[in-house]
Amino acid sequence: MTEWTIKDAEDLYRIPYWGDGYFGIGEGGKLLALPDVDKRESPIALQDVVEELREQNVQFPVVMRFHDILKNRVCQLNEAFGAAIADFDYDAPYRGVYPIKVNQMREVVVEIVEAGRPFHYGLEAGSKPELMAVLTYDTSDEALTICNGYKDEEFMRLALLGRKLGRKVVVVIEEFSEIDSLLRLAAEMDVRPIIGLRIKMRVKTEGRWSESSGTRAKFGLTISEILNAITLIQERGYGDTIQMLHFHVGSQLSDIRFVREAIQEAARIYARLAKRGIPLEYLDIGGGLAVDYDGSKSSNHSSMNYSIRDYANGVVFGVKQVCDLEGVPHPTLVSESGRAVSAHHSCVIVEVMGEISNFAHPVASDAVEGENILVTNMQNLLAELAEERNYQDVYSDATLLFHDIFAAFKLGIVTLEELARSETLYWKIVSSISLALESEEFVPEDLREVRASVQSQYLCNFSLFQSAADVWAIQQVLPVVPIARLNEAPSQNCTLADITCDSDGRVIEFIGSSGSNPTLPLHDLVANERYYVGLFLTGAYQDVMGDTHNLFGRVNEVHIFCDTEDPAGFFIEEFVPGSSAGQVLSVMQYNPELMAAQVKSKIDSAVASGSLRSREGVKLVDFYESCLGGYTYLRQSV
Repeated sequence: MTEWTIKDAEDLYRIPYWGDGYFGIGEGGKLLALPDVDKRESPIALQDVVEELREQNVQFPVVMRFHDILKNRVCQLNEAFGAAIADFDYDAPYRGVYPIKVNQMREVVVEIVEAGRPFHYGLEAGSKPELMAVLTYDTSDEALTICNGYKDEEFMRLALLGRKLGRKVVVVIEEFSEIDSLLRLAAEMDVRPIIGLRIKMRVKTEGRWSESSGTRAKFGLTISEILNAITLIQERGYGDTIQMLHFHVGSQLSDIRFVREAIQEAARIYARLAKRGIPLEYLDIGGGLAVDYDGSKSSNHSSMNYSIRDYANGVVFGVKQVCDLEGVPHPTLVSESGRAVSAHHSCVIVEVMGEISNFAHPVASDAVEGENILVTNMQNLLAELAEERNYQDVYSDATLLFHDIFAAFKLGIVTLEELARSETLYWKIVSSISLALESEEFVPEDLREVRASVQSQYLCNFSLFQSAADVWAIQQVLPVVPIARLNEAPSQNCTLADITCDSDGRVIEFIGSSGSNPTLPLHDLVANERYYVGLFLTGAYQDVMGDTHNLFGRVNEVHIFCDTEDPAGFFIEEFVPGSSAGQVLSVMQYNPELMAAQVKSKIDSAVASGSLRSREGVKLVDFYESCLGGYTYLRQSV
């Protein structure tokens, strides 16, 4: 065998492909975060961050946020549009917005606002609470605040409050009935709104979010409704406030041809409306800028066949071409690219607690005098494997024989000890066949289940439903990589199991060199040595969509910044504690103080009856109360 190299690890885990330059491997086999893809002068070893957190007694799992990556993504997007505008002689600027539904965490939005201020980068809100949050941020005077989603009067009043404060708040009309309410409230509050009209696009995309496009889309106005809306608004004396045309054809647009088709349709509608004298200033192309989760650079649903610069070029050139042909001014371009901005900056680091395997704890399987003939036959099958290469026959015989042994056990013919020996022998046969198949060029279909049956499950201290909800809900493939020992060849093909009491709490699909794989190569677990893996590209949606299944709460979180003057190359700027058991129980309408009092009352009764000593009772009360204030995840022994 050739010597294992860092390049082998990079290829195996596809790090250069999904990492987009933000992650790599150091010479010592540690996974690195490279927050500034341009300078690359201050790499951060994730294992070093883990060690520092352990010294501070921070419990895992932990969300690591690299805020320098977040800043870099904001700059990349804005600079890509700036370069495209310059290259194509486009006559209007780009004014992007970040949709906070992608990640509403305050620290995330603060960093985006700060990084985006030089570019007049704004924010988008899709609900009343989101708009209430957005109005508190100090964006630049030129930045937009866009209000999407269905709106009641309170939502519209909040938007108009923003207008009275001098912000460029755009109310996007999603449903025709919203117009009357908006105009009535604008008159009542004596403020001129900025109105956007959302088109229900005809172009139909593909993928998980294709229902956002086409005539059956949830949001938007048909062309007939657009024309009637304009007439109504003009008749009410607000024609000058129609300043934006908006569309959205789906999140995670993996194929750039859908971007180009949508731009062609929307730009033509914009141009024709402009020629009718509608004072449109902005064309909002919505979201859709994808993230290459699997690193395949393809049109797969978890990938993208273009770069950020390709995307910007396609938008700018497409709009310019149509507007020039129609002889109308170029609109200010707006996009709502949340996923591409925030996905890379966050990862979840989980500790492997142990291995779940069918043959991790076998019994002695040597022949015993007087054992049942069926058990002896299983012994003989194992012996035959040394000479027999017809693995299909041996596997078929072993499976049928074990079925007969179990049937005999149920009839009382085979003893429990004989059943245990037979089970051990069966798994030895299956494991030997699986090992032999690794050197075979072709594996018959009926033997592929052999490999699956011997795969280990690594038990990890996290909840899939809390930290990677899309893996469960829509089978999203996320990169999963061990954060150390990458200079060693992995020897186990595994799946990951979380600690929830739910069979769905597993990761069983991983990125590979040619599509997805059912297993992930990981290293053998070493006694008294901690082993951590990271789930990456979790900064978009995963942070805010997790639930409290099994009452596992939010995860501990750390914010990490580069520091070239620090010996470690980084500093932890903030630690945000995850949910305590008491906090999660409170959400479910329990009263932790009452719970503690009830348990104390039961313990006091036990002490009074003499079944518990007073000193022990006090310790148990303290223990229960400490559990209420403690982390919801497993506490690993030091």
